[in-house]
Amino acid sequence: MNDYDPPYAIARTTTEAKLYLDLTACSDCGSDQATWQYDIHDAALRYVGACAGCDAEREYLFSPPYDGLLDDAGTFGGPEPSELVDAGQWLAVADWIAGEVAADDRSEAARTVMAYARQAVQEVLKFVPPAADSVPAEAFWTDAGQAERDRDPGRFRLDRLLAVRDSYSG
Repeated sequence: MNDYDPPYAIARTTTEAKLYLDLTACSDCGSDQATWQYDIHDAALRYVGACAGCDAEREYLFSPPYDGLLDDAGTFGGPEPSELVDAGQWLAVADWIAGEVAADDRSEAARTVMAYARQAVQEVLKFVPPAADSVPAEAFWTDAGQAERDRDPGRFRLDRLLAVRDSYSG
């Protein structure tokens, strides 16, 4: 980690940054669709894109936490919890990913997809403090994440998260 406070939110990997962009709607029209280009700008990872709904220019800057950010090979992040995507959003992503695979599909492609669902649940587990039995309220900072928690708070208990994660192992 750096010895200074980063000026932007930390993206642990480009995969996490791209997921954040997919989950963040345009403030002008609400569309979540854009075609993104990225570059490095003033030591930050910068994504710029035009909103597909209203053509508004969107720009997001992320501070990389470590060298190799662009070489993440499809992982979501390191050992620390996300600063971009909250616990509720991660579980919704896991549900969405797992929902793309039929229950009886044992193909290699299905196993690959379920590995991503498992990774997303693992991201939720990173929010559970040591010796705690559930994800704390402060781990839900978006409206979407809070809505996910409100739908079924019990899904964020450690034992249930572990069971879901393990069920996604294929």
